[in-house]
Amino acid sequence: MQSYMPFINEYWPFIAAGVICYLGAKFLYQSAVSWDPNPGAARSYETPDKVAEADDGDEFEENDGQNPELSSALPWDLEHVPLEFKRLPVEETIQRSLEFYNLMSTRRTVRFFSSDPIPADVIRNIIRAAGTAPSGAHTEPWTYVVISDPEVKKKVREIVEEEEYINYTKRMGDQWTTDLKPLRTDWIKEYLTDAPYLILVFKQLYSFKEDGTKCTHYYNEMSVSLASGILLAAIHYAGLVSLTSTPLNCGPALRTLVGRPTSEKLTLLLPVGYPAAHATVPDLKRKPLEDILVEI
Repeated sequence: MQSYMPFINEYWPFIAAGVICYLGAKFLYQSAVSWDPNPGAARSYETPDKVAEADDGDEFEENDGQNPELSSALPWDLEHVPLEFKRLPVEETIQRSLEFYNLMSTRRTVRFFSSDPIPADVIRNIIRAAGTAPSGAHTEPWTYVVISDPEVKKKVREIVEEEEYINYTKRMGDQWTTDLKPLRTDWIKEYLTDAPYLILVFKQLYSFKEDGTKCTHYYNEMSVSLASGILLAAIHYAGLVSLTSTPLNCGPALRTLVGRPTSEKLTLLLPVGYPAAHATVPDLKRKPLEDILVEI
């Protein structure tokens, strides 16, 4: 013991400080774990992903709707009805799957748009199709803002090009801009004013019921991603073209421009229309089936 005394005598302030920091960190951690921001409500420290991972066990009791402190986004007595489903002959199933693949294999990202008009009902039907996507707890966490007003499209372009100029010259870096060069894309976005329609896809982080109760939108990112895939397929099936644009750092300004609440976040901006007569696309090839499919 005496052999350690010189060391302790010399460094005791550092040792004491270390012990105090450890005890303080432990206290703060325990306080954070035990603190309940909503006293009386059922506690859950699991994220939706963690809950999903446990869905094959018997750890969770089904809530019977009798807890007065809980409120479901859907009615407790939601009716379940028979599924309307017509089973197709195997040959027709194979044929349909091939036909759909052949159609979607011709879909291309287009940056040159005609200003030719499109009936508004076509766009509305496309949005209806996107709205059929599955969503976490059926919260349907999406808002589609359709812009056809030339002045508003001009403002959208100004916002996007201002940020994209900074992105291409400062934020994105040499590797990113080098990877984009073969695609011949830059910060100038003429398609934002050329295309007859712009569709802005917002994900809803949460919403409120009529009584003011806040509704959590589970898996809102995944839900909106699924809906966006259907949206792109519907656009192509209708004989139109589009471009999936995710304008970096433009979300807040565009959200303000179109008057959406802070509970929504811009995920995609899609110009939609017919291709320009002079439109070109990169001669790209898609990965073959054996490179994307694993059969077990």
